[in-house]
Amino acid sequence: VCDCSVVSRRLNELSRHSPLWKSLCSKHWLLTDAQRQQSGLSWYSLFRQYYSDLGRYIRFYPVLKSCWEQIKAYLKERCPRMITSLKDGATEAELNDIEALIGCRLPDDYRCSYRIHNGQILVIPGLMGSMSLSNHYRSEVLLDVETAAGGFQQRKGMRGCLPLTFCFHTGLSQYMALEPAEGRRCFESFYPCPDQMAQDPSAIDMFITGSCFLEWFTTYVQNVVSGEFPIIRDQIFRYVHDKSCVATTGDITVSVSTSFLPELSSVHPPHFFFTYRIRIEMSSSALPDAACQLDSRYWKITTSDGNVEEVQGPGVVGEFPVMTPGKVHEYASCTTFSTPSEYMEGHYTFHRLANKEEVFQVTIPRFHMVCPPFREPPAPTVTPLHLKLPFHKNAHIFSPVGDFH
Repeated sequence: VCDCSVVSRRLNELSRHSPLWKSLCSKHWLLTDAQRQQSGLSWYSLFRQYYSDLGRYIRFYPVLKSCWEQIKAYLKERCPRMITSLKDGATEAELNDIEALIGCRLPDDYRCSYRIHNGQILVIPGLMGSMSLSNHYRSEVLLDVETAAGGFQQRKGMRGCLPLTFCFHTGLSQYMALEPAEGRRCFESFYPCPDQMAQDPSAIDMFITGSCFLEWFTTYVQNVVSGEFPIIRDQIFRYVHDKSCVATTGDITVSVSTSFLPELSSVHPPHFFFTYRIRIEMSSSALPDAACQLDSRYWKITTSDGNVEEVQGPGVVGEFPVMTPGKVHEYASCTTFSTPSEYMEGHYTFHRLANKEEVFQVTIPRFHMVCPPFREPPAPTVTPLHLKLPFHKNAHIFSPVGDFH
């Protein structure tokens, strides 16, 4: 009995071994020494406390918590008003009430993220990215769960869909499918796109943006904190830059980033809208007499079905920028295609300021524009005509080869 007591006591001591629980607290809850000291609890007790509250999310919590900390740290100096717009996390009871209200289960990765931050207050700019053209502006807010529940869809074509984002200017939202209905897969995110050629007004095509909330959110955060999405005027712009899409001619470097605009696109009819942002930079080590001015542009545009179009014109978006050593000129333009992918390439023509007769071309690198994967709703089931006709018990039935008497 004495030996058993000693063994039990020793096992109990080992099971509460502080370094063990410290490593588990760090791994699963991302807790630090300072947080433990502030709590006044042992590592063992702290782990139990967190597990009792967040245990169902142990698979997702460290990834999502890390993402939230990364994006907040990145934006703190660049877009501080975005940080102040974030709401505190929702409680388990609040999320349970939302599920009861909409009659659908929220996926655990979504619930876990909303335990950390319950979206944003409804302000501009939105956390989930902006886009601005001369006559078009979009900025998507990450909705809090209560507002999202108010926009939960039960109408035909969008049944069981919960909005994730919202733009005040366009009315655009990204949605998450909470049930596998009408051609959607459970928990995937998408932009809805009405089929303008269908007779049924509820026919909705979809531009897919993620297979689940975790993928959707973590991919976006990675694009932000890696600098893939640039910060322009205190906003996150969802331009994508291919690292190979850079060309240098002499002292001038041209790079291009692109973005797909779902709110101005459609699958039926095929109309895919892209915007591209071009950066022209003259090396700071260039000699002063290298200064030059852009005169014209030339484009060669190739669509995925093999069609080629050539376009020439003066300046760029009505401007004729002058380039001097260290000067950077950026501008945005847009284009539409009837195919879901295409590429553009070309050159600018410049002349030297010191000698207008000295004319030269600067290469614009080839850049591809590819719309997100899209999916059509399933075709409606057509009931054969003979099954639609009413049947009367006294109806005369004819033989297909005539009557027999």
